Amino acid sequence: METYKKLLNSLFYNYIIGSFLAVFGVGGAFMYTSLKISSDDMKILGFIMILSFICMVCAEGAFFYKDLNPLRKVLKDGKRDVNSLVEAYHRSKSFPLFSVRRILIPHLLGMSVPAIICSIYYISSGKLELPSVYIVYATVAAMIVAILHAFIEFFLAIRTMKGITIYIKSLMPKNLVIEEKVFISIHRKFLLTVVSISVLPLVIILLSTRVKLIDNGNLSELPYWNWAIVILFISLVYSVLSARFLSRDIITPIYQLKNLMKKVGTSQFTQPNSAVYTDEFAELFKGFHKMNDSIIQRERVNKELLDSFMMVLSATLDARDPYTAGHSTRVAGYSKLIGENLKLSKEDMELLYKTAILHDIGKIGVPDNVLLKEGKLTEEEFAYIKAHPVIGENILKQVQPQEEMARILEGVRSHHERYDGKGYPDGLKGEGIPYFGRILAVADAFDAMTSDRPYRKGMPFSKALSILHEGKETQWDGKMVEAFIGKMTEEKVEKEIS
Repeated sequence: METYKKLLNSLFYNYIIGSFLAVFGVGGAFMYTSLKISSDDMKILGFIMILSFICMVCAEGAFFYKDLNPLRKVLKDGKRDVNSLVEAYHRSKSFPLFSVRRILIPHLLGMSVPAIICSIYYISSGKLELPSVYIVYATVAAMIVAILHAFIEFFLAIRTMKGITIYIKSLMPKNLVIEEKVFISIHRKFLLTVVSISVLPLVIILLSTRVKLIDNGNLSELPYWNWAIVILFISLVYSVLSARFLSRDIITPIYQLKNLMKKVGTSQFTQPNSAVYTDEFAELFKGFHKMNDSIIQRERVNKELLDSFMMVLSATLDARDPYTAGHSTRVAGYSKLIGENLKLSKEDMELLYKTAILHDIGKIGVPDNVLLKEGKLTEEEFAYIKAHPVIGENILKQVQPQEEMARILEGVRSHHERYDGKGYPDGLKGEGIPYFGRILAVADAFDAMTSDRPYRKGMPFSKALSILHEGKETQWDGKMVEAFIGKMTEEKVEKEIS
């Protein structure tokens, strides 16, 4: 409630300041320095102004009440549901535009329409001794004053609403993601600002000058306005060009920084060229350069730590089961051979290698009497073994950063699924098995068949490859088997393996 009262007070002061500068400053100067008005005419004009002011207050007040409604719900009525907070948040950021609309529509029309109607009546009835053309001049002047008032109110409202926006944001749930909107572009803001402060006061001056000339007996309109239009056109052209050059000078580095930030978000680190800037943007790009270097350094350290952690986990498993020591490393090597034949991207190859290194990490949760048993496992003991993909997934879910580890969970969980749907733990079938899971199934089976155990000797590569070939489309994905066999039969690979 207190915040809402402060907001109303601030908006009221903004309105008074804007009105004083625009209406009394510019408009008053036009009326009282240009017009020669008798005391009787001044009384009639005063009555017209008071009547118009009442109409304006009623019309503008209705709009103001409606524009404040989303903010009033949160700040005064205490509504804290997400929809109300989001609506109030966006209204606080768009309120300066609503202020402009309020001044250019109900404010301007509420003041001008009654004033024009009353002025026409009093002039036509002879009670107000002013030239009829003054009504046109006054209407144009009122429009310009309203635009200048809206311009001042816009920037004052921006300043006022910053604190309100921050306060409303603090009331929202921490995990709420809000889609930010651009309510007015920098280019348009510059264009309207420069034109407003350069052209509109000039129009007021030209109108005032014309009124003075009429008072002095110069009644010819056409020569004066031909000259005035040329002056206005030159001023408008220079204003638009100045706004365009100025906005481009600011927008270009902003968009460059925006694009660089997008690349940082996707781990594409590019060093910006700050040498082309001679203003504050040079310092801004210098700061971005330092931030970029820090992020790159942190990314490198995090990657090294994560890779080291994976190797430690793999080594821990090898230490528990010396008979299968090196199994994860070999499976990773075989998986890379399949990935090369499938022409996986560099990023996918790295991800596949990490998945293979950790594919059996769930065996840490299998009891020693089961994991190290040399004879045939009982059905109950084999159930422990079948649980290791799920145990491995649950272990890796606890590792930070989660978004990095999440990419390898599918492969770890699914490397014992069969293509015919008879595998475990989920009984997935065909291409319903994750891609990396199908690759690992082939590599894991091949190493299991070719590695020595205390109770048997590993079979020759040729026999293991033959078994893989026979199990295509039943136990293993045929495409993965063909990719592995094709790579293993290359002379270069045979020498590397041996």
